[in-house]
Amino acid sequence: MNYEILANAIVEQAAKDYRWARTTLGKDAENVAATAMRSETERFFRSAWFGQLTSIDGEWLLEKLEGEFA
Repeated sequence: MNYEILANAIVEQAAKDYRWARTTLGKDAENVAATAMRSETERFFRSAWFGQLTSIDGEWLLEKLEGEFA
């Protein structure tokens, strides 16, 4: 049970980090920290580790998150 709580918290934080990066890049497309965060979170959502943490499809989640900024 504790593993699931931790796994969900990791995924939720990654989603928050992705949203922060996209919002920041919308205001400043050359922001180095936001560019790095976006790349890092996209890589995480596509990783095997993400697949071990959750049954959610990482590509699907990225599409949903990206849709928030369309």
